[in-house]
Amino acid sequence: MHAAVQERLIRPARNILGSLRLPGDKSISHRYAMLGAFAEGASRFTNFSTGADCASTLACMEALGARVNRLGGDAVEITGVAGRVTPANHPLDCGNSGSTMRMISGLLAPQQGRFTLIGDASLSRRPMERIRKPLAAMGARLTLTDGHAPLTIEGAPLTAIDYTTPVPSAQVKTCVLLAGLQTSGATTVREAVRTRDHSELALRAFGATLTRTIDSVSIAGPQSLHGIEAAVPGDISSAAFFLCAAALFPGSALVIDALGLNPTRATLLDVLTALGAHIAVLNLEEKHAELVGTVQVSAPAEGLGSTEVSGVLAAQLIDELPVLAAIAPFTRGGIRIRDAKELRVKESDRIALVARNLRAMGAEVAEFEDGLDVPGGQSLHGAIIDSGGDHRIAMAFSVAALRAEGETLIQGAESAAISFPEFFDLLDRVAER
Repeated sequence: MHAAVQERLIRPARNILGSLRLPGDKSISHRYAMLGAFAEGASRFTNFSTGADCASTLACMEALGARVNRLGGDAVEITGVAGRVTPANHPLDCGNSGSTMRMISGLLAPQQGRFTLIGDASLSRRPMERIRKPLAAMGARLTLTDGHAPLTIEGAPLTAIDYTTPVPSAQVKTCVLLAGLQTSGATTVREAVRTRDHSELALRAFGATLTRTIDSVSIAGPQSLHGIEAAVPGDISSAAFFLCAAALFPGSALVIDALGLNPTRATLLDVLTALGAHIAVLNLEEKHAELVGTVQVSAPAEGLGSTEVSGVLAAQLIDELPVLAAIAPFTRGGIRIRDAKELRVKESDRIALVARNLRAMGAEVAEFEDGLDVPGGQSLHGAIIDSGGDHRIAMAFSVAALRAEGETLIQGAESAAISFPEFFDLLDRVAER
């Protein structure tokens, strides 16, 4: 089923002012849904992500025997399967969600039965060999179609492994940990660059024991999980668009409440600070080991400076790079992005699309295999933006459009609804025109 291709007209803004509370973090919602559905007993989550991706995770877990009760608004109640899923007699549809497919594979590989995972056209192009390898090393039987979905799992008892991820990936790490949770012995995942740790924190919240070192995480199985009640923090990857928008307007003042500030995710605040934005974090507290707080942002009178994002930073900021590139022309000294080759295999080739759309708006930009150079001190004009059906491209260029001359038409705006259905309404709420 394809949503009608929607276009959205973005008019320039004079300022960004106001306060927002954002939908629940996607990464945490995926993990809470999966673990709650796998655990013993009932879990209840408020501020659960409203995006289609997390709905895909819920639907898959429901098909595997969990009971999912939507309590209206953004609350969800899940009764888990106590560690034993029921194979569905139809393929599990992961929609557009790579997170769902990669993580659920680890959960299912040690279970009894046969499982087939499918996804939409975009997901069916994304690389799945990266999870097949470690799972196969544990003895799992996974069949891919040319390295991609559809993916079939013949569940069987597995053997613990010590695995080093070739490309640091939170999804691959999670996949292996979820298999290790159900496998006797200690399973260890090592990574050269520490990736987001929502899975480790969530597993602990649900009662599992894990051991962490600087560059590894181990889980001794089998362990059982128990349901929890939790409020999901606001999504910082969604906040990125508003934080960057506020950073563009001297005189701006934006407050975002109840925002997830997990240190493995909050790197964007450091980059915006390095660019000269004024950022304050208030009321910081810990909820189920996740940090949550209120963020205030305003732009410097003299405008943003310049920065480079490469190495470890690029891996940590992979989702925020499109919007940083989109605001780069309005900085004084530009932004240089390197070591971000992973952007080419996301929902789209994000490097190519960012370059093409910046040029459509009249910007000068140099494209590299692993990044971009976007010079500062440029002025942009409205244009027709091709989002390539990629939510982060649609949202990034909506932000750039706020500072352009004239109106900008975002094609494929409905893709934003995949991750963030409220995006355009919230942007209108804080944009002063």
